[in-house]
Amino acid sequence: MNVAANAKTAAAAKHAAGAGTDAPITLIEAITQALAWEMRHDDSVVVLGEDVGVNGGVFRATAGLQQRFGSERVLDTPLDETTIAGLTVGMAALGMKPVAEAQFDGFMYPMVDHIVCHAARFRYRTRGRLHCPMVLRVPWGGGIRAPEHHSEANEAIFTNVPGLRVVMPSSPARAYGLLLAAIREPDPVIYFEPKRIYRQYKELVPDDGEALPLDVCYVLRDGGDITLVTWGAQVKETLEAADRLAEEGIGAEVIDVATLRPLDFATIAESVARTGRCVIVHEAPKTAGFGAEIAARLAEECMYDLLAPVERVTGYDTHIPLFRLEMKYLPGTERIVEAAKRALAAG
Repeated sequence: MNVAANAKTAAAAKHAAGAGTDAPITLIEAITQALAWEMRHDDSVVVLGEDVGVNGGVFRATAGLQQRFGSERVLDTPLDETTIAGLTVGMAALGMKPVAEAQFDGFMYPMVDHIVCHAARFRYRTRGRLHCPMVLRVPWGGGIRAPEHHSEANEAIFTNVPGLRVVMPSSPARAYGLLLAAIREPDPVIYFEPKRIYRQYKELVPDDGEALPLDVCYVLRDGGDITLVTWGAQVKETLEAADRLAEEGIGAEVIDVATLRPLDFATIAESVARTGRCVIVHEAPKTAGFGAEIAARLAEECMYDLLAPVERVTGYDTHIPLFRLEMKYLPGTERIVEAAKRALAAG
């Protein structure tokens, strides 16, 4: 691992350690904590979206913020995603730092015109004279027994848009640090929040206002036999798979991509150069999922390091099913272990 990646991993470890905090918190509570910190310290930060004020958001990510900061900084909007996106872009273009909520991943599509045609192009269109410092928070992914428009994994769509950053935390500590960094970023950030793990476990997260670096992968576990690459809620199952492999004497290195665009490919390439094998795990459908981009770059740039074909463990090329079948749709620990063993047996 290069020096920069080591430093960034150390920063992540510092947050994960949580020295000096009173009690562990969940990922959703870490998001609330980061929003409150930034609003206390920067008057240009405003929060807006459907039900984010009085009700504190459908998942309670903004609970208590309107009471603390007032209705002019925590805005309940109409049930109109197009208006939310346009208002957010306009605020950002005029010097504010809006943090909007899309409420659910499947509600993003009416926002696409403003995000793609305007937010992502401000810097390019004005030759750097204007920026668009906005964050769009998006509760993302399946696993909560909701209908399909409330359970989509559509991150790959936005990784194809120049001018956007696409970020996805996988733990309370990274949720806090990466959201702070996203709000401080002068260009637009799509901040996907894996709602399946909103309240799945707790960590100590110091409320110190210290951001984590964007644009880097985080190495969560070292290993010399195979590289497991993933992001979001699938980090949990991938770490479980690494534990299972370790019981058989197989050392799996686990990489949390964290920022999908721009991708820190160097960290992935360095790991694969040592292990020779790679499994990519993601919840989205397989065809044209973001894992395909990582696999293509490994083929282009790391061909002579690979000892076996790259494996992908993904959702299926269908709409996510209703709750009775959704956990069969999502990549589980067993599928990841099987893919790792195929890669180890090949070549």
